[in-house]
Amino acid sequence: VASRWWWGRRGCCWRPAAWRPLPEPCGAAGAAHRQKGLDLSQIPYFNLVKHLTPACPNVYSISQFHHTTPYSKTHSGEKYTDPFKLGWRDLKGLYEGIRKELLISTTELKEMSEYYFDVKGKAFRSIIVVLMARACNIHHNSRHVQASQRATALIAEMIHIASLVHDDFSKRKTHKIWGEKKAVLAGDLILSVGAQTGNTAVISILTQVIEDLVCGEFLQLGSKENQHERFAQYLEKTFKNTASLIANSCKAVSVLGCPDPVVHEITYQYGKNVGIAFQLIDDVFDFTSCSNIDKPTSADVNLRLATGPALFACQQFPEMNAMIMRWFSLPGNVDRAPQYVLQSDGVQQTTYLAQQYCHEAIRESSKLRPSPERDALIQLSEIVLTRHK
Repeated sequence: VASRWWWGRRGCCWRPAAWRPLPEPCGAAGAAHRQKGLDLSQIPYFNLVKHLTPACPNVYSISQFHHTTPYSKTHSGEKYTDPFKLGWRDLKGLYEGIRKELLISTTELKEMSEYYFDVKGKAFRSIIVVLMARACNIHHNSRHVQASQRATALIAEMIHIASLVHDDFSKRKTHKIWGEKKAVLAGDLILSVGAQTGNTAVISILTQVIEDLVCGEFLQLGSKENQHERFAQYLEKTFKNTASLIANSCKAVSVLGCPDPVVHEITYQYGKNVGIAFQLIDDVFDFTSCSNIDKPTSADVNLRLATGPALFACQQFPEMNAMIMRWFSLPGNVDRAPQYVLQSDGVQQTTYLAQQYCHEAIRESSKLRPSPERDALIQLSEIVLTRHK
């Protein structure tokens, strides 16, 4: 994604500037922002830029936003170089531990389940969960991750993988090798094992994640004719399918480690905002990542799904609305839609929206007590924007 955009047509320009903590709006808008945060889901999508630019005047390029962060050192003087290394110290044997939980007698089902835990992923969600656990435990005079908190990190990874098995977006081999029905059953098995934990409060929280995943899939099956409602539905689906797992897992470890409900809300809001930003950037990659023939992969359009960049593109190419409503089903729609997206500012606007969610995540995590883990969570919010897929 380009690190500098000039939006002359809209009067909005992105200029690099020195990084500072999340800027707050002035006046009445600022008061509302401070009281309850910026509720982006309530803003009609074609007014997002108009609304957000005055509210957040110090807009930065992504590369500047990442590389000038002051959060590599805490007040205690402790340093860290990589939030993933900091998190992995509590996740050693993560996938081996999950495989031990999947004690399955049926050989074929065992092979299918283990196929997804091949130790090749970064375990982004689990990293966030254990870092949040340590950051919260400091509020209760502890720096160690409890066994139940680590178990929650394992459960978060299992639920995530189960959702991939059901969707089969990342590894299509399971459906091809074992068949769709068996792949779905494998996902069900992982979910059932992952939902087991001894803490009733945590069970309730993680049950909400599974409910949200199901509701998110149902939302994905429909589309609203009204553009505002369609975009609101897209953000709701994004929360339920992606952000709910991170938000509720962060809340779960805070409940286990700290009795303060204020801290619980901070952790939930951090996870919600960073999770939505993560998915928005994923949706951008779908149009900016190229296949081996130098064309956008456009996997979502091929799956007949309209994501943020396509929805924003409707402002400049109204004919996209009809394509979306008929699920890109007419000949040429799947090829034409990505062209419209790349000719519009849909990618830029979606990235800008992701940036605002990341700012919100940073604002929330900055309320926690200073620690290397808190600072790593802040840096992870930035990595969400600067990662390369």
